[in-house]
Amino acid sequence: MNRVVITGAGTINALGASVPATLEAMREGRCGIGELEFQDVDRLAIKIGGQVKGYDAETRFNRQQLALYDRFTQFTLIAAREALAQSGLVFSGDLAATSGVILGNSGGGMTTLDANYRTVYEDGKNRVHPFVVPKLMNNAAASHVSMEFNLKGPSFTVATACASSNHAMAQAFNMVRSGMSKAMVTGGSESMLCFGGVKAWEGLRVMSKDACRPFSANRNGMVQGEGAAIFVFEDYEHAKARGADILAEVAGFAMSSDASDIVMPSKQGAARAISGALRDAGINADQVGYINAHGTGTAANDKTECAAVADVFGAHADQLMISSTKAMHGHLIGGTGAVELLACIMALRDGVIAPTIGYEEADPECALDVVPNEAREAKVDYVLSNAFAFGGLNAVLALKRA
Repeated sequence: MNRVVITGAGTINALGASVPATLEAMREGRCGIGELEFQDVDRLAIKIGGQVKGYDAETRFNRQQLALYDRFTQFTLIAAREALAQSGLVFSGDLAATSGVILGNSGGGMTTLDANYRTVYEDGKNRVHPFVVPKLMNNAAASHVSMEFNLKGPSFTVATACASSNHAMAQAFNMVRSGMSKAMVTGGSESMLCFGGVKAWEGLRVMSKDACRPFSANRNGMVQGEGAAIFVFEDYEHAKARGADILAEVAGFAMSSDASDIVMPSKQGAARAISGALRDAGINADQVGYINAHGTGTAANDKTECAAVADVFGAHADQLMISSTKAMHGHLIGGTGAVELLACIMALRDGVIAPTIGYEEADPECALDVVPNEAREAKVDYVLSNAFAFGGLNAVLALKRA
């Protein structure tokens, strides 16, 4: 089995329009959640989110491209350009033929869908743009990334709700590890912050009206975000031979299904995914220094995740640092695991643990070191990134310091 390393990273999200800007915000514990700005927001009960503010698509894409690119695709391409520029890889010949792109996404072109429902039902028009279908399909971003960077190998989109990005990155990891590909572009994106997208989530009654406070006893729900994060996963020997800057090593992965409830999480299912990632990485529980938690800020998720961590790590759970960055950038649903992987890389590469901001009150059911409110300097050799989705679909990645 080949070793797999990360040689490029890119992002745009509520915290920043690049990786350096995002990591600076995470170090500072800055909150990117604010008042939403889009049509008919006044009709919503939930009016906050991790929105990418000040974004001007016309300065980044031409008119023909914008006819084909939903907002989630635009974010993906912006992040992919940053990641590929950092990696220095140029895809041609055999490398292009075997390299591909696997992305996580849940909502697809939600802003396109929302706008065209308005066109038909509110404005009463009988025709929509001929590119509506290719613009809103979930695989649009993966397809456009493959075309822009000449990626002719395995390319597809994974949709497993909030675990989409972790599942996608795991498939890319397995393809490089198995020798099927020397390099894969992977990560995830999401843009559901429009009237229809937020209105649908309101119906679940899991949204906060004021702030995301993971693990805090007074938490009252999740907050949505938007954006993308993209990475280049590469065969270690290939990266070493060309002198690439290695950000971190992907050490292992595991996934599980709760097979119990469509929305309520299971401690047993989460614990099986966490322990499976440790086994796949070939490491002991006491070697893990930090976990980027799923940490949505809902009562059910937070206490279930903490219980699963306590079960897997035993006495070492008290020595672990565990934080949720969703309090800063919001929950990007299908793209969230990708943005959170940036915090994992920062922990390994820079020795900085991103905080759980908004923490106000200790919860005995979340009695772990949640790195409250302020970032912390600490050297860690292994980290985990947790993602637990509606439908009981769990995906955990293990990373190692390069």
